[in-house]
Amino acid sequence: MVMPDGTLKARDKGTPQGGVVSPILSNLFLHYVFDKWMEINHKANPWCRYADDGLVHCGTYSEAQTLLELIDRRFKECGLEIHPEKTKIVYCKDETRKKDYPMNEFTFLGYTFCRRTAKNQYTQRIFNSFLPAVSKKALKAMRQEIRLRWKLHLRSDLSLEELAEKYNPVIRGWIQYYGKFYKTELISLANYINMRLVKWARRKYLSLKIHKQSAYDWLVRVYNANPTLFEYWKLFKVC
Repeated sequence: MVMPDGTLKARDKGTPQGGVVSPILSNLFLHYVFDKWMEINHKANPWCRYADDGLVHCGTYSEAQTLLELIDRRFKECGLEIHPEKTKIVYCKDETRKKDYPMNEFTFLGYTFCRRTAKNQYTQRIFNSFLPAVSKKALKAMRQEIRLRWKLHLRSDLSLEELAEKYNPVIRGWIQYYGKFYKTELISLANYINMRLVKWARRKYLSLKIHKQSAYDWLVRVYNANPTLFEYWKLFKVC
């Protein structure tokens, strides 16, 4: 810890934010503080937890308020505190739950859960459901990965095929995780990668340097000739 005068004070409690040991200790401690406590005292409430993030399902708003107070009390008894800003009661608004409450969405493990349109696979009827999709924060992190670490536009030393071979494993992993639900929300990421490839082409090929549209038209032709070259091209057309 850095003191006001610039000197360092040795840490005498807690774990560093982002430290490797932090999630390990969270799992060990919360297994008894929260998991076992929920299993014994609140069997009727489905719940899940990952490290120090978790969800508990309740049937009514009043039940959620009561359970939140009980969890808060349990944590304090064990020398812990629930995060006052991150901990909240969310109303899962959809086709059947139409009331108005302050919070109607939440983000968990890179997914944002909120009211979204869906289609009945049997009747084809469009309706509102409470569904997960990749969060804006996760999309931003992926774009930053592409821009700051991949630096596609600077890799003119590689061919397009070599770029695909190099980055397809990462793209495939993103699709397999974030594409489990509401896959169309990944379209913006696909478009972003396409534009980075356009920038790469304009740097690599002199004939495409001046006109951005010409470079994009070139990418469309490449896609039409080999629509499976990049992993995300299998899902989203370049047109």
